[in-house]
Amino acid sequence: MAVAAVTDQDFEEKVIKSKTPVLVDYWASWCGPCKMAEPVLDELSEEYKGKVDFMKVNVDENQQGSQKYGVMSIPTTILFMNGQEKGRQIGFAGKAAFENLLKKAS
Repeated sequence: MAVAAVTDQDFEEKVIKSKTPVLVDYWASWCGPCKMAEPVLDELSEEYKGKVDFMKVNVDENQQGSQKYGVMSIPTTILFMNGQEKGRQIGFAGKAAFENLLKKAS
């Protein structure tokens, strides 16, 4: 399962209204640490298939949602459950940091 793209227009439907926990990666194509996080998130999306949905938001193309959720630096990864933020990871700190965030989904 690849990490799916989400936009300001479909964020409410795909993330906020989701019955499944959603890990949202706020990223940009020019961001080096974002590129480092991408394969790790792809790997985790396979490991957590059926338990957590993985989405990514391009902050350059979706500024409204990035501002709404206070994303000040990228990568920022936010775990949403039942429409609420349950945790966030700012920067890329390796797979273990994402796994610690994902523990809140269980």
